[in-house]
Parts: sequence; structure tokens; C-alpha cells
Amino acid sequence: MTGITGLLNKTDAFVVIRDSDLVVAALRQALTDAPDAQREGLERALAVVEETAAASAGEVRARWVRSRLAEVGFTGDIASVSAVKALRKAEPRLSLLAAVQLQKEAVARLE
Repeated sequence: MTGITGLLNKTDAFVVIRDSDLVVAALRQALTDAPDAQREGLERALAVVEETAAASAGEVRARWVRSRLAEVGFTGDIASVSAVKALRKAEPRLSLLAAVQLQKEAVARLE
């Protein structure tokens, strides 16, 4: 990329921002201070967050692509051109290049 992308422009950049480490720390602190009645629920929440936090950035992006496709009602082949079109419909600011890269990542990590 040669310049800073403006708010109204298409973008090739796609950044995964994760703050799950902060959530894990907060849950651990809450678990330390929790009364017995709350411990079981907090332990389960901590396990779920730790499992989610263990996902790679690629897995997070692939999950995001699948969720965005589902949101616009796409039920076809994720490797198809129509999947790229649906992804760009769901996220109009994505450039064609970014949409194709994200699609490839999602195809490589099919669940």
C-alpha cells in the first residue's frame, strides 16, 4: 500500500485486533475474588475465552469471513466467485484483492 487509506476508500488491509488476553486476565481476577456460587460459571467462561484466544489470526479471519457470508445469506460454495461478491456485499469497503485473500484463507480453513 502506497498511502493511508481514507475512510471512504476501498482497502486491501485487514487487521485482526484481539484483546482476548485482557478478557482472560479479567476473568482470572474475577475468579480469584468470586464467591463459591459464581466460581463454576466463571471457570466455564474462562475455559471458553482461553479456547477462543488460542485460535490463530488466520482462523479468526476465516471465522469472520464465514460469519459475514452467513449474515448476507450466502449458502453456496465458499471457494466460488459468488462468495467473493457476497463478501464484498457484506463489507463494501473491502477491495477485490482483500476479499479474494480472505476467501482463500477461509477456504484453507474450512470447518
